[in-house]
Amino acid sequence: MHTDLLAMVLVLLALSVGAVALLRRAHLPPVLGYLLVGILAGPHALGWIPASDTLHLLAEIGVVFLLFMIGLEFSLAQFWSLRRAVVGLGGSQVVLTTALAALVAWWAGVPVEGALVLGGALALSSTAIVARQLVEQLEMRSRHGRLALAVLLFQDIAVVPFLVLIPLLGSGEQSGLLVPLVHALGKGALAVTAILAVGHWLVRPVFHTVAASHSEELFTLTALLVALAAAWLTNRLGLSLALGAFLAGMLLSESEFRHQVEIDIRPFRDILMGLFFISVGGELDLAELPGHWREILLVTAGLVLGKGLLVAGITRVMGYEPGVAVRTGMVLANGGEFGFALLTLALAHRLLAPGLAQAVLAAIVLSMLLAPLLVKYNGAVAKRLFTRYLQGRRLPRQRIAEAASQVRRHVLFCGFGRIGQHLAGFLRPEGIDYIAVDSNATLVKEAWEAGEPVFFGDCTHADILEAARLDEARLVVITVDDAHLTERIVRIVRQRYPDLPILVRTRDDRQLEALRTAGATLVLPETLEASMMLGQHMLEFLGIDHETAHQVVEQARQDQYRRLRGFFHGDEPESLEEAEAPRLHTVTLAEGDHAVGHRLGELIGRLDDVTVTGLCREGVRGEAPEPDLVLQPGDAVILAGGAEALEHAEGVLRRG
Repeated sequence: MHTDLLAMVLVLLALSVGAVALLRRAHLPPVLGYLLVGILAGPHALGWIPASDTLHLLAEIGVVFLLFMIGLEFSLAQFWSLRRAVVGLGGSQVVLTTALAALVAWWAGVPVEGALVLGGALALSSTAIVARQLVEQLEMRSRHGRLALAVLLFQDIAVVPFLVLIPLLGSGEQSGLLVPLVHALGKGALAVTAILAVGHWLVRPVFHTVAASHSEELFTLTALLVALAAAWLTNRLGLSLALGAFLAGMLLSESEFRHQVEIDIRPFRDILMGLFFISVGGELDLAELPGHWREILLVTAGLVLGKGLLVAGITRVMGYEPGVAVRTGMVLANGGEFGFALLTLALAHRLLAPGLAQAVLAAIVLSMLLAPLLVKYNGAVAKRLFTRYLQGRRLPRQRIAEAASQVRRHVLFCGFGRIGQHLAGFLRPEGIDYIAVDSNATLVKEAWEAGEPVFFGDCTHADILEAARLDEARLVVITVDDAHLTERIVRIVRQRYPDLPILVRTRDDRQLEALRTAGATLVLPETLEASMMLGQHMLEFLGIDHETAHQVVEQARQDQYRRLRGFFHGDEPESLEEAEAPRLHTVTLAEGDHAVGHRLGELIGRLDDVTVTGLCREGVRGEAPEPDLVLQPGDAVILAGGAEALEHAEGVLRRG
């Protein structure tokens, strides 16, 4: 039996490797390869993949990890900014799609109860395929990507009422629908509140404790536990597994653990997502296609064309430009994995005829086969349909390419605000060529008229960077005032040109490590650099010779700004940036505190994400105290770190 299982795994791996490799060479999405493997090796074809609840569970866990990682890219503030799209666009799409599909099914002779279930199943789109493809194409943070995610989140929530309705419709007890629906929505609100509360009060402290153990294995296990526990909680309360995972990821999105969690989860996601797509392909029964081909083609056309046009129309009514509306419609023009669950439940309660359910199931799978292609070419279609949208992307690219055609060994500026313009001023006297790309149309117009080689464009698009002759650049300087966009640009450049120097300006040191991990060669936090420059001038004014003052400042740079990381905030920080910046905190030890009598080195290992920057004893302050120093009552230990980490560290010093 074990040998048979191993043989099945080997066959699936071999087929997947071959299919994905072929599709990669054809520049097609690898998701198609997994779907085709599922169709070929599934229980309705060669039978190499048996129908198994365990297999489906593992496939669902792949979706859980995918949504968990997407949640890591969205903070609570960003999610709140999407509320209009979640409720407005998502709600309108689900209600209108359900109503229209149900009317068509009822007109075709399906009973009202079955027609309503069909409408709900067809209203849902594939979170797994859409999200995976958008992430792979670096479009998750684009306008159509954010709108699509908002709709998918609402769809996940909308599954709950349908799961409540179907058993009631099957039993004929339709008079008491309101109470079960309110109960289900209440459970949903409880699940979201519980995850947010537990995440705020428990998850980050747990990660602090785990990270202090310096065990990679324990950290990975904790990340898996958090993702799966959140998914389990929402599932137990009647919501989707994916929604809980997304919320858990979002809670960790602004923590210092985000990047390490993402690295640890990615291998599990990639393997299980491939299994998910294979299982979806295995749902297609090729033998059923000839007998129901008309119904299958009609339903598939309704999903792809009808649903796509409906989503595009709603998006346009909400005020978005035609190109964005079309791209959003194409991304969501497919059926979803949750549609399978609704159809299966409807069959169990005899609301649908088996033949009709299989035809709709086949149509959903076919639409999911088409989905990766629709998502991949959504931009190309929008550009062909709308000239203005085409000009919005192609014209800047052409202008940049024409201007850069003769440029060699130049500096490429991503962002040409005050910092970029000042830096360009240092290049002109030296005769060094440069090209700048910025998305501020007014700035570009004025700078262009003044003779600056600056062009309008979005540096998060690889084609814009390539048009600016990224391959010929000797240095890339990123001065964009958005940490997430900056990180995305760094990753795009580093992926294509591993050896190209990348100089990054950031506002402060909060994103320092993330940008270095992404591939930045040198990151300069402007607030810290301003302090460095003022420090050098201050020392010179006080009689320190220029060379010595310069060495002091340079030593601080070589020390990765550790001396300057953090400051005493006080009760009222001057700005939001200061409120979120690393801070200094003084813990004055009293008689009876745990740390008294212990060597400092014994405690430092437990002060995760906190640095001991100094110690004040009897009014005398010492920098970087020795680990062998024995702490005494009255010692003031000066710590640097984030607010929660400092709170944890003080607890260690006082209570152990």
